[in-house]
Amino acid sequence: MATARKRQISLTDTKYYHCISRCVRRAFLCGEDKFTGKSYEHRRDWVEEKLLMLGSVFCIDICAYAVMSNHTHIVLYVDDKKAKRLSDKAIVIRWHKLFKGNWISQKFTEGEPLNESEQLILNEHVAKYRERLADISWFMRVLNEDIARRANIEDNCTGRFWEGRFKSQALLDEAALAACLAYVDLNPIRAKITATPETSDYTSIKKRIDHAKLGKQPKSLLRFAGSPRKHMPKGLPFELKPYIELVELTGQCIRANKRGYIFESQPILTRLNIEPENWIKLTTQFSRVFHGAVGRERKITAYCETLQKRRRTNLTNCERLLA
Repeated sequence: MATARKRQISLTDTKYYHCISRCVRRAFLCGEDKFTGKSYEHRRDWVEEKLLMLGSVFCIDICAYAVMSNHTHIVLYVDDKKAKRLSDKAIVIRWHKLFKGNWISQKFTEGEPLNESEQLILNEHVAKYRERLADISWFMRVLNEDIARRANIEDNCTGRFWEGRFKSQALLDEAALAACLAYVDLNPIRAKITATPETSDYTSIKKRIDHAKLGKQPKSLLRFAGSPRKHMPKGLPFELKPYIELVELTGQCIRANKRGYIFESQPILTRLNIEPENWIKLTTQFSRVFHGAVGRERKITAYCETLQKRRRTNLTNCERLLA
């Protein structure tokens, strides 16, 4: 039986989550369907555009993504503190970018005065909107419903487009986060769709490389903030340049036509104390090896205690690969 979402999300233990959605129909989400010869490549634009738009509306940042032929990988950061910090008006304005709201919320945003009963109703709605804007389930629901509707209209059919639930994994420490980011960014190379990260269309790594060439970081993605330190700003706890280099080297190891070598002096691997051999396994088999929260023993134990879980899933593989 599937685990309830509230039993998988613990923002006190981590704000990073890896989400996977899979298409149920034989027809591809994107790319060319080998059975019909029809191309669905344009749907990658749909997913990427909607995903990045939602990142600007929700209090949830996008760390990494890859739009594949029949599934998507997304790594998200839940900024619940931002959701609590935003004013009531800012919350309602963000919600109206997704839904119409109601006549009271519309009246509120237009600056019209509200009577006492209307204000009480508005307060209830704002509290609900505030909670939803920092909710991974709502984020994925809005993303997947929009793509499903558009695909069903294009295919002239009805019914489910995605599997009933998206899969989510808690990333409990920096080692798990780094491995999952690289795993997602290298998806097209592993699938032999492309040869290099910089040519991996509809992925976060390509977007980051394109901006890095200009000395910038994309505003639509959670920025790389550098190694952890005192007064750490919001962002991924890694240096951007070493991460891109590590992804490129890992991609070369995966490709059969070009030799690559991951060496122990790689800054990220050295700091995270991950063996190069384990790094290759992590970035090629992450979803196959781990079927739940990922992190070192101490983190997994704390996570399970928070959610009152009796079993510490993945513990053996985490000890073997992240030790």
